[in-house]
Amino acid sequence: MEQWAPHTVTTRELVDPVPVAALAALFDDGLPAPLPGDDLPPLWHWVALPRWPVSSELGTDGHPVRGTFLPPVDLPRRMFAGGEVTFHAPLKIGATVLRESTVDSLTEKSGRSGRLVIVVVRTRLSTADGLLCLEERQDLIYRDRGTPAEPKPADFDPVGAPFRRAEAGSWDFATDPTLLMRFSAATANAHRIHYDWPYATRTEGYPGLVVHGPLMSLALAETLRLDRPAVRVRRLRHRNQAPLFCGEPAQLKVTGSVLELIGPGGTPRTSLEVESHEEGTPHA
Repeated sequence: MEQWAPHTVTTRELVDPVPVAALAALFDDGLPAPLPGDDLPPLWHWVALPRWPVSSELGTDGHPVRGTFLPPVDLPRRMFAGGEVTFHAPLKIGATVLRESTVDSLTEKSGRSGRLVIVVVRTRLSTADGLLCLEERQDLIYRDRGTPAEPKPADFDPVGAPFRRAEAGSWDFATDPTLLMRFSAATANAHRIHYDWPYATRTEGYPGLVVHGPLMSLALAETLRLDRPAVRVRRLRHRNQAPLFCGEPAQLKVTGSVLELIGPGGTPRTSLEVESHEEGTPHA
């Protein structure tokens, strides 16, 4: 990595209403689809500002080849581990924004599963006239491929709408390959672990298709719009603790300011911590 150096990439981009409508259709949760001119819901900038690299820039795993913006890490598995988003002002759907992104740090460690590299990316989104709207930190983890697990059956029946209210503050969250494919398309995410079952199981050693980390976090954020529409989010901290595999039963739980996606066996897979103003009153 001696020839690579972190640098800032600055672009002007449209808060695109097309993938916003696609995510609303994917969630199919009864809420009105956000329209041009509306405030973008929390975390929906992951969908509204997709980046489509040209085909010749894609690596074997479907991600852009490393060594340009991201460092040339030589470990095969890439995971979206978490981060933090601070909201300063609303992003308007259909507006043009200035995006500034840079690699903030790169840390090599040795864990129980072997060598890993943590890459921290920081992003600022501002309006065309310079008003800061959003600051974000994303934590990416690169690690060695895992020991191949026993693959799970690859046949799925369509699950329909992914959200089903179970009780107050709790929803069942269902996934199938069509949901993962549609989310990959909406977010310009070509990572093969989300749609290529032979690659996910034989090459990267997963037992099945992997549910996107951003999809899990967005699903948790959507429960705020479903359960607490008066909440105005100030900051979200999200952490992906373990993968969720396509078709596994999962629940979205809201307890105070902590939201969790619980997978099979009651194990937390991802969590979201909310700092917000509700009806003008700060709370965490």
